[in-house]
Amino acid sequence: MQTHDASPLNDFIEYPPAEMLVRSEAFYTDIKRRHSIRKFSDRPVAKTIIENCIKAAGTAPNGANHQPWHFVAIHSPNVKTQVREHAEAHEKGFYQGRGGDEWLDALKPLGTDADKPYLEHAPWLIAIFSQKNTQHQDGNKQSNYYVHESVGIATGFLINALHHSGLATLTHTPKPMSFLSKICDRPDNERPYMLLIVGYPAEDATVPRHASNKKPLNEIATFM
Repeated sequence: MQTHDASPLNDFIEYPPAEMLVRSEAFYTDIKRRHSIRKFSDRPVAKTIIENCIKAAGTAPNGANHQPWHFVAIHSPNVKTQVREHAEAHEKGFYQGRGGDEWLDALKPLGTDADKPYLEHAPWLIAIFSQKNTQHQDGNKQSNYYVHESVGIATGFLINALHHSGLATLTHTPKPMSFLSKICDRPDNERPYMLLIVGYPAEDATVPRHASNKKPLNEIATFM
Protein backbone atom coordinates (compact mmCIF):
# COMPACT_ATOMS: atom_id res chain seq x y z
CA MET A 1 0.00 0.00 0.00
CA GLN A 2 1.45 3.34 -1.06
CA THR A 3 1.90 5.68 1.90
CA HIS A 4 3.94 8.51 0.34
CA ASP A 5 2.81 11.46 -1.73
CA ALA A 6 3.24 10.65 -5.43
CA SER A 7 2.38 11.88 -8.91
CA PRO A 8 1.34 9.72 -11.85
CA LEU A 9 4.01 8.75 -14.35
CA ASN A 10 2.70 10.73 -17.30
CA ASP A 11 5.83 11.55 -19.30
CA PHE A 12 7.18 8.06 -20.03
CA ILE A 13 7.29 7.31 -23.75
CA GLU A 14 7.12 3.70 -24.91
CA TYR A 15 8.48 2.98 -28.38
CA PRO A 16 7.73 0.02 -30.64
CA PRO A 17 10.44 -2.68 -30.34
CA ALA A 18 11.82 -1.95 -33.80
CA GLU A 19 12.19 1.74 -32.96
CA MET A 20 13.77 0.86 -29.61
CA LEU A 21 16.46 -1.10 -31.44
CA VAL A 22 17.11 1.76 -33.84
CA ARG A 23 17.30 4.27 -30.99
CA SER A 24 19.69 2.10 -28.95
CA GLU A 25 21.98 1.67 -31.96
CA ALA A 26 21.82 5.38 -32.75
CA PHE A 27 22.74 6.30 -29.18
CA TYR A 28 25.70 3.92 -29.21
CA THR A 29 26.89 5.33 -32.53
CA ASP A 30 26.63 8.87 -31.17
CA ILE A 31 28.25 8.24 -27.79
CA LYS A 32 31.19 6.51 -29.48
CA ARG A 33 32.08 9.94 -30.86
CA ARG A 34 32.68 11.24 -27.36
CA HIS A 35 36.40 11.56 -26.77
CA SER A 36 38.54 13.03 -24.03
CA ILE A 37 40.75 15.65 -25.64
CA ARG A 38 43.58 17.80 -24.32
CA LYS A 39 43.63 20.63 -26.83
CA PHE A 40 40.74 23.07 -26.66
CA SER A 41 39.80 26.11 -28.67
CA ASP A 42 39.11 29.38 -26.88
CA ARG A 43 35.91 29.85 -28.91
CA PRO A 44 33.13 31.08 -26.63
CA VAL A 45 30.29 28.85 -25.47
CA ALA A 46 27.04 30.45 -24.35
CA LYS A 47 26.34 30.31 -20.62
CA THR A 48 22.79 29.12 -21.32
CA ILE A 49 24.14 25.90 -22.87
CA ILE A 50 26.19 25.18 -19.75
CA GLU A 51 23.18 25.96 -17.57
CA ASN A 52 20.99 23.52 -19.49
CA CYS A 53 23.59 20.76 -19.23
CA ILE A 54 23.95 21.29 -15.48
CA LYS A 55 20.16 21.18 -15.13
CA ALA A 56 20.25 17.85 -16.97
CA ALA A 57 22.88 16.58 -14.52
CA GLY A 58 20.61 17.62 -11.68
CA THR A 59 17.98 15.10 -12.81
CA ALA A 60 20.28 12.14 -12.06
CA PRO A 61 19.06 9.44 -9.64
CA ASN A 62 20.54 9.83 -6.16
CA GLY A 63 20.27 8.64 -2.58
CA ALA A 64 16.98 9.70 -0.94
CA ASN A 65 16.70 12.48 -3.54
CA HIS A 66 19.04 14.65 -1.45
CA GLN A 67 20.92 15.64 -4.62
CA PRO A 68 24.32 15.79 -2.86
CA TRP A 69 26.16 17.80 -5.50
CA HIS A 70 27.14 21.31 -6.45
CA PHE A 71 28.51 22.50 -9.79
CA VAL A 72 30.73 25.56 -10.08
CA ALA A 73 30.92 26.75 -13.70
CA ILE A 74 34.11 28.77 -14.14
CA HIS A 75 34.34 31.24 -17.01
CA SER A 76 36.52 33.94 -15.42
CA PRO A 77 40.04 34.02 -16.96
CA ASN A 78 41.48 35.00 -13.59
CA VAL A 79 39.90 32.04 -11.81
CA LYS A 80 40.93 29.65 -14.59
CA THR A 81 44.51 30.86 -14.23
CA GLN A 82 44.38 30.16 -10.48
CA VAL A 83 43.07 26.66 -11.15
CA ARG A 84 45.83 25.97 -13.67
CA GLU A 85 48.59 27.21 -11.37
CA HIS A 86 47.45 25.05 -8.46
CA ALA A 87 46.70 22.00 -10.61
CA GLU A 88 50.07 22.07 -12.35
CA ALA A 89 51.90 22.48 -9.06
CA HIS A 90 50.29 19.26 -7.79
CA GLU A 91 50.69 17.44 -11.09
CA LYS A 92 54.43 18.13 -11.21
CA GLY A 93 54.89 16.17 -8.01
CA PHE A 94 52.75 13.35 -9.39
CA TYR A 95 54.70 13.04 -12.65
CA GLN A 96 58.02 13.38 -10.84
CA GLY A 97 57.37 10.15 -9.00
CA ARG A 98 54.58 10.54 -6.48
CA GLY A 99 52.21 8.64 -8.77
CA GLY A 100 54.35 5.50 -8.70
CA ASP A 101 55.89 3.63 -11.63
CA GLU A 102 52.88 1.44 -12.39
CA TRP A 103 50.45 4.36 -12.63
CA LEU A 104 52.85 6.50 -14.63
CA ASP A 105 53.52 3.63 -17.05
CA ALA A 106 49.76 3.21 -17.55
CA LEU A 107 49.47 6.89 -18.52
CA LYS A 108 52.32 6.90 -21.06
CA PRO A 109 50.18 5.74 -24.03
CA LEU A 110 47.88 8.72 -23.41
CA GLY A 111 50.70 11.25 -23.59
CA THR A 112 49.71 13.13 -20.44
CA ASP A 113 52.08 15.31 -18.43
CA ALA A 114 52.05 18.06 -15.81
CA ASP A 115 51.43 20.86 -18.33
CA LYS A 116 47.71 21.72 -18.45
CA PRO A 117 47.25 24.71 -20.81
CA TYR A 118 43.67 23.66 -21.55
CA LEU A 119 42.71 24.81 -18.06
CA GLU A 120 43.05 28.36 -19.39
CA HIS A 121 42.28 27.86 -23.09
CA ALA A 122 38.89 26.18 -22.73
CA PRO A 123 35.97 28.59 -22.30
CA TRP A 124 34.53 26.72 -19.31
CA LEU A 125 35.69 24.63 -16.39
CA ILE A 126 33.07 22.90 -14.27
CA ALA A 127 34.18 21.98 -10.77
CA ILE A 128 31.96 19.26 -9.32
CA PHE A 129 31.60 18.99 -5.55
CA SER A 130 30.05 16.24 -3.44
CA GLN A 131 28.16 17.09 -0.28
CA LYS A 132 28.59 14.71 2.66
CA ASN A 133 25.65 16.49 4.29
CA THR A 134 23.27 19.29 3.48
CA GLN A 135 23.48 22.42 5.59
CA HIS A 136 20.15 24.21 5.77
CA GLN A 137 19.72 27.93 6.31
CA ASP A 138 18.34 27.32 9.80
CA GLY A 139 21.66 25.74 10.79
CA ASN A 140 20.45 22.13 10.79
CA LYS A 141 22.40 19.43 8.97
CA GLN A 142 20.91 16.58 6.98
CA SER A 143 22.96 13.48 6.23
CA ASN A 144 23.29 12.49 2.60
CA TYR A 145 23.38 8.90 1.35
CA TYR A 146 25.24 7.11 -1.45
CA VAL A 147 27.05 10.38 -2.08
CA HIS A 148 29.90 9.03 -4.22
CA GLU A 149 27.56 6.94 -6.35
CA SER A 150 25.06 9.78 -6.76
CA VAL A 151 27.64 12.36 -7.79
CA GLY A 152 29.24 9.86 -10.18
CA ILE A 153 25.93 9.30 -11.95
CA ALA A 154 25.27 13.05 -12.14
CA THR A 155 28.73 13.59 -13.59
CA GLY A 156 27.98 11.00 -16.27
CA PHE A 157 24.73 12.78 -17.08
CA LEU A 158 26.63 16.06 -17.38
CA ILE A 159 29.28 14.66 -19.70
CA ASN A 160 26.59 13.11 -21.90
CA ALA A 161 24.58 16.35 -21.97
CA LEU A 162 27.65 18.35 -23.00
CA HIS A 163 28.49 15.84 -25.72
CA HIS A 164 24.88 15.83 -26.92
CA SER A 165 25.04 19.64 -27.13
CA GLY A 166 28.08 19.46 -29.41
CA LEU A 167 30.87 20.15 -26.93
CA ALA A 168 34.04 18.27 -26.04
CA THR A 169 35.12 17.45 -22.49
CA LEU A 170 38.03 16.22 -20.44
CA THR A 171 37.77 14.77 -16.94
CA HIS A 172 40.54 16.01 -14.65
CA THR A 173 41.22 14.86 -11.11
CA PRO A 174 44.34 16.53 -9.71
CA LYS A 175 45.40 15.06 -6.37
CA PRO A 176 44.87 16.57 -3.93
CA MET A 177 41.99 18.75 -5.15
CA SER A 178 41.46 20.74 -1.96
CA PHE A 179 42.61 23.93 -3.71
CA LEU A 180 39.34 23.87 -5.68
CA SER A 181 37.36 24.32 -2.47
CA LYS A 182 39.29 27.47 -1.65
CA ILE A 183 39.27 28.93 -5.16
CA CYS A 184 35.53 28.23 -5.57
CA ASP A 185 34.75 29.35 -1.99
CA ARG A 186 32.86 26.19 -1.13
CA PRO A 187 31.72 25.28 2.41
CA ASP A 188 33.28 22.63 4.67
CA ASN A 189 30.55 20.06 3.98
CA GLU A 190 31.63 19.80 0.33
CA ARG A 191 34.55 17.94 -1.24
CA PRO A 192 35.94 18.38 -4.77
CA TYR A 193 34.92 15.40 -6.88
CA MET A 194 36.07 16.20 -10.39
CA LEU A 195 37.00 19.02 -12.72
CA LEU A 196 35.51 19.02 -16.23
CA ILE A 197 37.12 20.98 -19.02
CA VAL A 198 34.48 22.03 -21.55
CA GLY A 199 34.55 23.63 -24.98
CA TYR A 200 35.25 23.10 -28.67
CA PRO A 201 38.22 21.00 -29.78
CA ALA A 202 41.22 22.94 -31.10
CA GLU A 203 41.85 22.49 -34.82
CA ASP A 204 44.86 20.29 -34.04
CA ALA A 205 43.12 18.26 -31.31
CA THR A 206 43.93 14.56 -31.37
CA VAL A 207 42.75 11.37 -29.70
CA PRO A 208 45.35 8.88 -28.42
CA ARG A 209 45.00 5.60 -30.31
CA HIS A 210 45.25 3.82 -26.98
CA ALA A 211 42.03 5.54 -25.86
CA SER A 212 40.16 3.95 -28.77
CA ASN A 213 40.82 0.45 -27.47
CA LYS A 214 37.51 -0.39 -25.83
CA LYS A 215 36.79 -3.78 -24.32
CA PRO A 216 34.26 -5.87 -26.28
CA LEU A 217 30.83 -6.60 -24.90
CA ASN A 218 31.75 -10.11 -23.74
CA GLU A 219 34.43 -8.64 -21.46
CA ILE A 220 32.29 -5.95 -19.86
CA ALA A 221 28.96 -7.73 -19.53
CA THR A 222 27.47 -11.05 -18.44
CA PHE A 223 23.94 -12.08 -19.36
CA MET A 224 22.27 -14.65 -17.13
